[in-house]
Parts: sequence; C-alpha cells; structure tokens
Amino acid sequence: MVDDTAKENVNQVVDNGKGESGERESGPDGAGRPAGAGPDGGGRGYELPLLLFGGFRTLIDRLHARLATEGHPDLRPAHGFAMQAIGARGATASEIGRRLGVSKQAAGKTVDRLLALGYAERADDPTDARRKLVHLTPRGYAALARSAAIFDELRAEWAAALGADRVRDLEAALRNVVPPETAFRLDATSWLGAP
Repeated sequence: MVDDTAKENVNQVVDNGKGESGERESGPDGAGRPAGAGPDGGGRGYELPLLLFGGFRTLIDRLHARLATEGHPDLRPAHGFAMQAIGARGATASEIGRRLGVSKQAAGKTVDRLLALGYAERADDPTDARRKLVHLTPRGYAALARSAAIFDELRAEWAAALGADRVRDLEAALRNVVPPETAFRLDATSWLGAP
C-alpha cells in the first residue's frame, strides 16, 4: 500500500488497516467522502494496480489449485508463461528468454524443469543443426488446453458473482486503457526482477 508522508505519496508497505477507519474527509468540492478515498470518490491511485494484481493472482492461484487436482501438481505460473513462449512451432532457449524478458540461463532452468516434468522436449532444428528447439509434448499441450478450459470456468464464476454485463464491461474498459502491444505480453518477470 501507499503511505502519505509530508504531503507526498511514498510507496511502501504499511498495515492493511491504515486509513480505513470509516472517517470522512472533505474533498475539493467540500463534499464528504470516506477518508482515503480518491478525488472521484473511489479508491486511492495505488489501489487500482493492487486490486488488478489481486484479481490476477486469485485467478492464477485457483487455476493452479485445479490443475494440481487434475494431474498437474508440479506446474507453476512460470511454467505456463514458458509454455506460451515456446509456442506451437517451438523455440530456442534464447528465444524463450527474450519472449519472457529473462536471461537465456533463467529460461534454460525453466525449460529444464519442463523437460523433467514431461511438458517439453528438445529436438534438433531442421533448418540449423547447431540449434536445439524446445517443443511442447502432448502433456504440455494437454496442460495448456486444460488451463484454457479452467480459465473459462473461472470467468463464468466471476460473471455469476458480479453479473455477466459487469465482467464484459470490465474487459471492455481494460481493452480501452491497455495498449494492444502490452495486453498479451509474457515478459512480466522482466520488471519484477533485477535487470
């Protein structure tokens, strides 16, 4: 969360309960709003990315809990990103690293784990004998197909809880503010880790 210090917003971790006392403060128009509310009466600016991340994390955690009960107990979120980076045509470890925004070595470790779990395999590149391509195995494709079906089920649960129109509106709104080149990028780890 964000803590206000000397009239500046400073990003730092603080107690979840801070600023949630139910008190009201006066806004620029003199109207009362809950203490800590933003100028539009909604949440503070830092809450939006945290809530979006929380929603993402909730969906991913529930996906992996389901996958674990359905024969994929060792799959982790990083594995799903890596399998997407491998793609239908296969990729080298360097290509996987670039697509994920990580080093070739980090991508190699993830690939090695996918190989050990039976989700991927290495093969010679038919166009260049010096290169090794990583391909998904039938088990890898099955895990991705099952993931897609579970995501559809999780979306349906959100639609049942929030209303189908609200979920469609949320998706449409996010499509309007998220640049198309960013919407389906796999390299989130590049900004979470060290350069």
